[in-house]
Amino acid sequence: MKGSQYERELRGILEGDMKTLSRSVKSCTTMEKEQYLQIIEKPFAVVRAAGSLGVDLVAVRGDVSFLIEIKSSSLPTLHFSTMAGKLQQQADAMIELCQKTKTLPIYAFRLKNIRGDSWRLFTLDISNLIGRLNIVHRRLPKLETSKNNNYIMRWKNGMQLSDFINYITQ
Repeated sequence: MKGSQYERELRGILEGDMKTLSRSVKSCTTMEKEQYLQIIEKPFAVVRAAGSLGVDLVAVRGDVSFLIEIKSSSLPTLHFSTMAGKLQQQADAMIELCQKTKTLPIYAFRLKNIRGDSWRLFTLDISNLIGRLNIVHRRLPKLETSKNNNYIMRWKNGMQLSDFINYITQ
């Protein structure tokens, strides 16, 4: 799958699209499936951001909204210092945008060729969120930083998308 296919997959999940959900939960545990399907009761309106401002998707619902940057890999660790620092610059721009707009930033990491819940979520460390966004922000794992202050995203350290859906639909 190419990156845009993963964007469509996550978009369909967050919108509560049954066809996408059915495909996405095939290899999940019973509990993960039940958590995924909760999104049907409280779906998001999700729009593609067309790569502008280093954001792939914008998810909006009456009680919470966030900006999502999607990364996919067959390797379980992404170092933002690679690709001439493009990922690092993108993350810095996302922090600046989210600080300015008091919006929750989310990184969604899709690990390829894995069974079960293949999505993990992270956030960036920003300080001015209020209300429910601040509570959700505190709950999400933050991206790690290297000794050179470059971000590192380790799939195993993220929050499962099924757990996030369970939490956000309560």
